[in-house]
Amino acid sequence: MTRRSIVVPAYDEAARLGSTLDQIAAYHAGIDVEVIVVDDGSRDATAAIAAAAGARVLRHAINRGKGAAVRTGVLAATGDRVLVCDADLATPIEAVARLDAALDAGADLAIGSRHLAESRIEVPQPWPRRVLGLGFRGLVRYGLGIDARDVMCGFKLMTRAAGRDLFTRAQVDRWAFDVEILYLARDRWRVAEVAVPWRHVDGSRVALGSAGPRAALDLIAIRRRGRG
Repeated sequence: MTRRSIVVPAYDEAARLGSTLDQIAAYHAGIDVEVIVVDDGSRDATAAIAAAAGARVLRHAINRGKGAAVRTGVLAATGDRVLVCDADLATPIEAVARLDAALDAGADLAIGSRHLAESRIEVPQPWPRRVLGLGFRGLVRYGLGIDARDVMCGFKLMTRAAGRDLFTRAQVDRWAFDVEILYLARDRWRVAEVAVPWRHVDGSRVALGSAGPRAALDLIAIRRRGRG
Protein backbone atom coordinates (compact mmCIF):
# COMPACT_ATOMS: atom_id res chain seq x y z
CA MET A 1 0.00 0.00 0.00
CA THR A 2 1.20 3.52 -0.77
CA ARG A 3 2.90 5.02 2.27
CA ARG A 4 0.94 7.96 3.65
CA SER A 5 2.02 10.98 5.66
CA ILE A 6 -0.58 12.63 7.89
CA VAL A 7 -0.03 16.26 8.83
CA VAL A 8 -1.88 17.61 11.86
CA PRO A 9 -1.45 21.35 12.56
CA ALA A 10 -1.93 22.03 16.27
CA TYR A 11 -2.10 25.12 18.46
CA ASP A 12 -2.90 24.56 22.16
CA GLU A 13 -4.56 21.22 21.36
CA ALA A 14 -3.49 19.26 24.44
CA ALA A 15 -7.10 18.60 25.47
CA ARG A 16 -8.08 16.66 22.34
CA LEU A 17 -4.93 15.79 20.41
CA GLY A 18 -4.35 12.51 22.25
CA SER A 19 -7.76 11.15 21.23
CA THR A 20 -7.24 12.27 17.64
CA LEU A 21 -3.88 10.53 17.37
CA ASP A 22 -5.35 7.38 18.93
CA GLN A 23 -8.07 7.33 16.27
CA ILE A 24 -5.55 7.86 13.49
CA ALA A 25 -3.37 5.04 14.83
CA ALA A 26 -6.30 2.65 15.22
CA TYR A 27 -7.49 3.23 11.65
CA HIS A 28 -3.99 2.71 10.24
CA ALA A 29 -3.11 -0.36 12.33
CA GLY A 30 -0.74 -2.49 10.28
CA ILE A 31 -0.30 0.21 7.63
CA ASP A 32 2.95 2.11 7.10
CA VAL A 33 2.15 5.76 7.84
CA GLU A 34 4.02 8.81 9.08
CA VAL A 35 2.16 11.11 11.47
CA ILE A 36 3.52 14.65 11.69
CA VAL A 37 2.19 17.05 14.32
CA VAL A 38 3.22 20.66 13.74
CA ASP A 39 3.06 22.48 17.06
CA ASP A 40 2.38 26.08 16.05
CA GLY A 41 3.77 27.86 19.10
CA SER A 42 1.53 26.11 21.67
CA ARG A 43 1.63 27.19 25.31
CA ASP A 44 0.40 23.85 26.64
CA ALA A 45 1.50 20.20 26.45
CA THR A 46 0.60 19.73 22.77
CA ALA A 47 4.15 18.75 21.74
CA ALA A 48 4.63 16.36 24.65
CA ILE A 49 1.34 14.58 23.97
CA ALA A 50 2.18 14.23 20.27
CA ALA A 51 5.60 12.82 21.05
CA ALA A 52 4.18 10.36 23.58
CA ALA A 53 1.80 9.08 20.91
CA GLY A 54 4.71 8.37 18.58
CA ALA A 55 4.17 11.24 16.18
CA ARG A 56 6.98 13.14 14.54
CA VAL A 57 6.82 16.60 16.14
CA LEU A 58 7.85 19.81 14.39
CA ARG A 59 7.66 23.03 16.38
CA HIS A 60 7.27 26.71 15.61
CA ALA A 61 8.78 28.90 18.32
CA ILE A 62 5.85 31.32 18.00
CA ASN A 63 2.31 31.03 16.67
CA ARG A 64 2.51 31.70 12.93
CA GLY A 65 -0.90 30.47 11.76
CA LYS A 66 -2.51 27.32 10.44
CA GLY A 67 -1.30 27.90 6.89
CA ALA A 68 2.30 28.16 8.07
CA ALA A 69 1.92 25.01 10.18
CA VAL A 70 0.45 23.00 7.32
CA ARG A 71 3.18 24.25 4.98
CA THR A 72 5.88 23.13 7.43
CA GLY A 73 4.31 19.69 7.73
CA VAL A 74 3.65 19.06 4.04
CA LEU A 75 7.15 20.11 3.00
CA ALA A 76 8.63 17.78 5.63
CA ALA A 77 6.44 14.79 4.69
CA THR A 78 8.07 11.74 3.14
CA GLY A 79 4.98 9.75 2.15
CA ASP A 80 3.81 9.23 -1.43
CA ARG A 81 0.48 10.75 -0.40
CA VAL A 82 0.00 13.48 2.19
CA LEU A 83 -3.20 13.92 4.20
CA VAL A 84 -3.85 17.16 6.05
CA CYS A 85 -6.44 16.89 8.82
CA ASP A 86 -7.50 19.07 11.73
CA ALA A 87 -6.67 18.23 15.33
CA ASP A 88 -10.39 17.99 16.17
CA LEU A 89 -11.06 15.36 13.45
CA ALA A 90 -14.27 17.15 12.49
CA THR A 91 -14.10 14.87 9.45
CA PRO A 92 -13.48 11.32 10.73
CA ILE A 93 -10.22 9.70 9.65
CA GLU A 94 -12.15 6.90 7.93
CA ALA A 95 -13.16 9.39 5.22
CA VAL A 96 -9.60 9.29 3.86
CA ALA A 97 -10.68 6.22 1.89
CA ARG A 98 -12.90 8.48 -0.23
CA LEU A 99 -10.01 10.81 -0.96
CA ASP A 100 -7.72 7.88 -1.74
CA ALA A 101 -10.27 6.72 -4.32
CA ALA A 102 -10.15 10.14 -5.98
CA LEU A 103 -6.36 9.99 -6.26
CA ASP A 104 -6.59 6.41 -7.55
CA ALA A 105 -8.88 7.76 -10.27
CA GLY A 106 -6.29 10.32 -11.39
CA ALA A 107 -6.61 13.39 -9.14
CA ASP A 108 -3.48 15.02 -7.69
CA LEU A 109 -5.35 16.84 -4.91
CA ALA A 110 -8.60 15.67 -3.29
CA ILE A 111 -10.42 18.13 -1.06
CA GLY A 112 -13.06 17.10 1.44
CA SER A 113 -16.35 18.95 0.96
CA ARG A 114 -19.23 19.64 3.32
CA HIS A 115 -21.42 21.21 0.65
CA LEU A 116 -22.02 18.53 -1.97
CA ALA A 117 -25.31 16.65 -2.24
CA GLU A 118 -23.67 13.49 -0.86
CA SER A 119 -22.02 15.27 2.09
CA ARG A 120 -23.33 14.58 5.59
CA ILE A 121 -23.36 17.31 8.24
CA GLU A 122 -23.78 15.58 11.59
CA VAL A 123 -23.48 18.73 13.74
CA PRO A 124 -23.89 22.07 11.90
CA GLN A 125 -21.83 25.18 12.57
CA PRO A 126 -23.36 27.99 14.63
CA TRP A 127 -25.13 30.47 12.36
CA PRO A 128 -22.50 33.28 12.60
CA ARG A 129 -19.88 30.94 11.20
CA ARG A 130 -22.23 29.72 8.48
CA VAL A 131 -22.94 33.31 7.40
CA LEU A 132 -19.24 34.17 7.40
CA GLY A 133 -18.47 31.03 5.40
CA LEU A 134 -21.17 31.76 2.84
CA GLY A 135 -19.87 35.27 2.25
CA PHE A 136 -16.29 34.05 2.04
CA ARG A 137 -17.18 31.39 -0.54
CA GLY A 138 -18.80 34.10 -2.66
CA LEU A 139 -15.62 36.18 -2.56
CA VAL A 140 -13.55 33.16 -3.50
CA ARG A 141 -15.81 32.19 -6.39
CA TYR A 142 -16.22 35.62 -7.94
CA GLY A 143 -12.92 37.16 -6.92
CA LEU A 144 -10.60 34.26 -7.76
CA GLY A 145 -12.68 32.08 -10.07
CA ILE A 146 -12.46 29.00 -7.83
CA ASP A 147 -15.56 26.88 -8.37
CA ALA A 148 -15.17 24.43 -5.48
CA ARG A 149 -18.21 24.34 -3.23
CA ASP A 150 -16.09 24.02 -0.08
CA VAL A 151 -12.60 25.48 0.02
CA MET A 152 -12.15 25.51 3.80
CA CYS A 153 -12.79 21.94 4.96
CA GLY A 154 -9.69 20.84 6.88
CA PHE A 155 -9.39 17.44 5.23
CA LYS A 156 -7.25 17.25 2.09
CA LEU A 157 -5.17 14.54 0.44
CA MET A 158 -2.52 15.19 -2.18
CA THR A 159 0.29 13.44 -3.96
CA ARG A 160 3.71 14.28 -2.59
CA ALA A 161 4.64 15.97 -5.87
CA ALA A 162 1.58 18.22 -5.83
CA GLY A 163 2.03 19.02 -2.15
CA ARG A 164 5.66 20.03 -2.52
CA ASP A 165 4.93 22.20 -5.55
CA LEU A 166 1.92 23.96 -4.02
CA PHE A 167 3.34 24.58 -0.57
CA THR A 168 6.74 25.65 -1.87
CA ARG A 169 4.95 28.47 -3.70
CA ALA A 170 2.34 29.23 -1.02
CA GLN A 171 2.76 32.33 1.16
CA VAL A 172 -0.46 32.70 3.20
CA ASP A 173 0.15 31.87 6.87
CA ARG A 174 -3.38 32.10 8.25
CA TRP A 175 -6.66 30.38 7.49
CA ALA A 176 -7.08 31.50 3.87
CA PHE A 177 -4.19 29.22 2.92
CA ASP A 178 -6.68 26.64 1.58
CA VAL A 179 -7.83 29.16 -1.02
CA GLU A 180 -4.27 29.93 -2.08
CA ILE A 181 -3.53 26.23 -2.60
CA LEU A 182 -6.55 25.80 -4.87
CA TYR A 183 -5.67 28.98 -6.74
CA LEU A 184 -2.11 27.77 -7.28
CA ALA A 185 -3.37 24.36 -8.42
CA ARG A 186 -5.50 25.74 -11.26
CA ASP A 187 -4.39 24.56 -14.73
CA ARG A 188 -1.49 22.71 -13.08
CA TRP A 189 -2.83 19.89 -10.93
CA ARG A 190 -6.02 17.85 -11.15
CA VAL A 191 -8.35 18.66 -8.25
CA ALA A 192 -11.29 16.53 -7.09
CA GLU A 193 -13.91 17.70 -4.61
CA VAL A 194 -15.13 14.77 -2.52
CA ALA A 195 -18.17 14.60 -0.23
CA VAL A 196 -17.28 13.77 3.37
CA PRO A 197 -19.10 13.54 6.69
CA TRP A 198 -18.44 16.45 9.04
CA ARG A 199 -19.47 17.72 12.46
CA HIS A 200 -18.86 21.04 14.18
CA VAL A 201 -16.55 20.75 17.17
CA ASP A 202 -16.34 23.54 19.74
CA GLY A 203 -12.97 25.09 20.41
CA SER A 204 -12.13 26.75 17.09
CA ARG A 205 -9.06 29.02 17.18
CA VAL A 206 -10.57 31.31 14.52
CA ALA A 207 -11.73 34.66 15.97
CA LEU A 208 -14.67 35.83 13.89
CA GLY A 209 -14.04 39.52 14.52
CA SER A 210 -10.58 39.53 12.94
CA ALA A 211 -10.83 36.57 10.59
CA GLY A 212 -13.04 38.25 7.99
CA PRO A 213 -10.92 41.35 7.31
CA ARG A 214 -7.69 39.36 7.42
CA ALA A 215 -9.04 36.75 5.00
CA ALA A 216 -10.22 39.48 2.61
CA LEU A 217 -6.71 40.97 2.60
CA ASP A 218 -5.27 37.51 1.96
CA LEU A 219 -7.58 37.05 -1.04
CA ILE A 220 -6.43 40.38 -2.48
CA ALA A 221 -2.80 39.35 -2.01
CA ILE A 222 -3.43 35.96 -3.67
CA ARG A 223 -5.03 37.67 -6.65
CA ARG A 224 -2.20 40.19 -7.00
CA ARG A 225 0.48 37.49 -6.84
CA GLY A 226 -1.42 35.48 -9.43
CA ARG A 227 -1.48 38.41 -11.81
CA GLY A 228 2.19 39.02 -11.21
